[in-house]
Amino acid sequence: MGSNPTPSALLFALLREGEPPVEWIGTVSAPESGPTSWRGRRLDEYTTAMDRALEEACRAAEHGDLPIGAVLIDRGGSIVAADHNRREELGDATAHAEMLVLSAASRASGDWRLDGHTLVATLEPCAMCAMAAVWARVDRIVYGAPDLKAGAVWSLFNIPQDERLNHRCEIVAGVRAEESRELLESFFGAHR
Repeated sequence: MGSNPTPSALLFALLREGEPPVEWIGTVSAPESGPTSWRGRRLDEYTTAMDRALEEACRAAEHGDLPIGAVLIDRGGSIVAADHNRREELGDATAHAEMLVLSAASRASGDWRLDGHTLVATLEPCAMCAMAAVWARVDRIVYGAPDLKAGAVWSLFNIPQDERLNHRCEIVAGVRAEESRELLESFFGAHR
């Protein structure tokens, strides 16, 4: 292809130079309510949930799956579902950690609507998982590392905040991003 980018590549680059419509915990110096909270919620609430998601991610690697974990927390910050990628284990392309926690919580509550809940994942959700979060009506998506190849919360697409959809999710990015990235790098390093 040469060194001259296509018009669509230039447009994409220009769009990505702007500020993303998210709160980037790793780079925001002073969120609305001070350095220890975000819109009335303590950041350590997300850190605790991300700790559990990281534990789940480690379990995925034990059976050859990508080390990605997810948890779902309710309005009070309690974890109502936790799981990890199980695509290899179950032989199911849809067995992503996010899909599994959304399904588990829906079955447990007897309702597909999960408003008031927050989805926490170690890696930026893909298009399938981001759209499932929108369909489930979760209030927000919190993730660790960005996924520049398949991320559909901001990196490639912004499904959760697409104004054409009937529900939009708040986004918090960068919680324990370094640990999430290191897990994936270690996994890929061992499998190459």
